[in-house]
Amino acid sequence: MAFSLTWLPQVLREVGLKVALVPGWETRGSGDVGAVQGIICHHTAGPRVGNMPSLRIVTNGRPDLPGPLSQLGLGRDGTFYVIAAGRCTHAGRGDWNGIKAGNTNFIGIEAENTGLSNDFPWPQVQLDAYQRGVAAILKRIGKSAEFCCGHREYALPSGRKSDPTFDMESFRSVVTSILDGTAAPLTLIPAAEPAAQPNGQPGRPTLRRGAKGEFVKQLQRKLKLAADGDFGPGTEAAVRTFQREHGMVPDGIIGPKSWTKLDASASA
Repeated sequence: MAFSLTWLPQVLREVGLKVALVPGWETRGSGDVGAVQGIICHHTAGPRVGNMPSLRIVTNGRPDLPGPLSQLGLGRDGTFYVIAAGRCTHAGRGDWNGIKAGNTNFIGIEAENTGLSNDFPWPQVQLDAYQRGVAAILKRIGKSAEFCCGHREYALPSGRKSDPTFDMESFRSVVTSILDGTAAPLTLIPAAEPAAQPNGQPGRPTLRRGAKGEFVKQLQRKLKLAADGDFGPGTEAAVRTFQREHGMVPDGIIGPKSWTKLDASASA
């Protein structure tokens, strides 16, 4: 039986954010949540390398703490991983705006970050997605930015937690600007290359996980993969690696900039 928070993917996608569903998310949780009153922001304190290397732990838990550890994970490239639609073990003892049942009344977001100086400042693409995702959820539940807090702000006794490492007052200020419509719009990846290509051919479409067909085969051949025409996890991982090696945002999406870089790499 699915738990209550099955609306999470749609709410995030509607504002243009990248979303990946972790298998089994609809029925994952230690029971269902109660009335959702807000959001607690966390960081994983996980490895420095990788987009969301802590995903398995956040999904399954640790020996000392049963999973899931949050409803959402946030990769360094701004992808939201939907982990659980039910109650998660993320809050512990605390208080924010008089709400003390954190696991029951707050949605938890675990963003990938070491929590150390080697991972600060946060990637702008990740921080922007964090703010827009929080704003989208708050709008859905009818709450202001004051109902978003950092784990360090919620946790008792004071000082028990240190996450996240960015300034929460500034974070909430940006969330407020998104909610009231004064923030700059999200920069979306074009759906295809410009129509008029130098070779006279129509622009190639933007590709991401789940795409299929001849253009995916072209991509796979450029990446020296088996060209099966299915943009699955292996192709996505290869795309992220290519983007990272060429100084691009490793979002796993092949848009116009990535097509151009692939062409140049293939002809080099």
